[in-house]
Amino acid sequence: MPYDLTVCKVKSELDINLNNEFYFVGKTGEEISLVCIAADAPHNVTERDDGWKCFKIQGVLDFSLIGILSKISAILAQNKISIFAVSTFNTDYILVKKENFEKALKLLSLNGYSIV
Repeated sequence: MPYDLTVCKVKSELDINLNNEFYFVGKTGEEISLVCIAADAPHNVTERDDGWKCFKIQGVLDFSLIGILSKISAILAQNKISIFAVSTFNTDYILVKKENFEKALKLLSLNGYSIV
């Protein structure tokens, strides 16, 4: 995906522009987390970690499929690349730090994954 992303915490859902092109929101009783295009991050975030790139697992993934994220994360972990994963109903997205993005794609390709 072509975006530079940030992972941040916001104080309120009202701080999030729901008209932005790409974002994920996670809310618990303790925090509201936002993954978004870095340029779209609200100005009043409480914490922020920039420098992420993202790729998505192609295709709609059936909930009965087992181990897809596990296999990908294991390959990257064995090569000292940490991930931040988010999911929609249909697919999974893997975020890695920008400096590891090309290396991650190459490693996955070498391990039989098609990169498109």
